Amino acid sequence: MKALIKTFAAAALIAVSTFAMAVEGPGSKSAKTTINLSTADLALDHYVAVTTEGESAGLEQLFAEDFNQKIQSSNAQSHSREAVVKSLKKQKGEKLNCTVSTDIIEESADYMVAKVTLKFEDFTKTDLVTLVREGNNWKVSSSVNTYK
Repeated sequence: MKALIKTFAAAALIAVSTFAMAVEGPGSKSAKTTINLSTADLALDHYVAVTTEGESAGLEQLFAEDFNQKIQSSNAQSHSREAVVKSLKKQKGEKLNCTVSTDIIEESADYMVAKVTLKFEDFTKTDLVTLVREGNNWKVSSSVNTYK
């Protein structure tokens, strides 16, 4: 009788642990990945990786709470932080076929404006990115896009 109880207990333990792993999924992490954004250059590099290489780690960490994105065109648009993060999460792993260049326009101890140019075959996207220091980390506070 004791052997039968031990067998059922072992089977139940295996079933519960298998179920827990299945719910969590392969390769999923219970803790969010923390990205090093201690300098403006690291934050800018991560922004470029997120927007052009489909990097999805640290999205919430990268963007300031009051982040907004503006697209300047004949049909001007504005997007909130939540909308941009959601869109970028959908693009996870997708790499854009473009040439990227970055230029620092203005920089101070806690503020940076950079010009990120994405040159595609048929058009060019220019992104003016504003980064600010919040505590010990840098965050993207705004993005203004134009297309030519």
